[in-house]
Amino acid sequence: MLARRIIPCLDVADGRVVKGIHFESLRDAGDPVEQAARYDAEGADELVFLDISASPDARRTTLDMVSRVAETIFIPFTVGGGIRAVADAGAALRAGADKVAVNTAAVRDPSLVSRLADSFGSQCVVAAVDVRRTGGRLAVMINGGREATGLDGIGWLAELASLGAGEILLTSMDRDGTGTGYDLDLLRAAAAAVSIPVIASGGAGGLPHLAEALDAGAHGVLAATIFHYQGSSLPEARAYLRAQGYPVRP
Repeated sequence: MLARRIIPCLDVADGRVVKGIHFESLRDAGDPVEQAARYDAEGADELVFLDISASPDARRTTLDMVSRVAETIFIPFTVGGGIRAVADAGAALRAGADKVAVNTAAVRDPSLVSRLADSFGSQCVVAAVDVRRTGGRLAVMINGGREATGLDGIGWLAELASLGAGEILLTSMDRDGTGTGYDLDLLRAAAAAVSIPVIASGGAGGLPHLAEALDAGAHGVLAATIFHYQGSSLPEARAYLRAQGYPVRP
């Protein structure tokens, strides 16, 4: 069985790590380079860097910041936000990213996912999907959660997998920043719909929530609040999951 991954997330706006609730009410969580170095030292399996204001501001990812983070860490590093073309992805990879995440641009032009997979390999392509429960359905949201798409969440995941995405970063907007736990029904449905890895995001408030997400079919757990603010460390998370019998990296 593949080792399950524990992945801190750096949501970056205006050069600072931030964290909000339901993608709003953002508060400061420190310097991206310092946070990245801490998570690398604590043994994170990977790191995700999302320039969350790039798409709403219609600009590209801040590559200078990406380069500074990449120079500081030795773990796999995913960069998202403002990746709208193969050239943008190439620039992020040259700046030090190991993978690129696409969200809004993939909805606007699904063929981008295939072109990225053809250019760099599926293992480099992370399809980020933000979902909100609306009127009994799973609605895909884009543009930093500001815009509804009309797409069904599970159907969109299946399409992304068929287009060549290597993994799905699935965020529940309803749970984001709440600390109430991941949306387990969403994760179960996602895991049943696709054969590629699904990374759970949105709602972690304690170490038991990480285990619940893995039980629901996630291959990895992405978290921010519990690591940024609440005093849980990566070694504690790894030890907890190992004690519960989950395959995690030593």
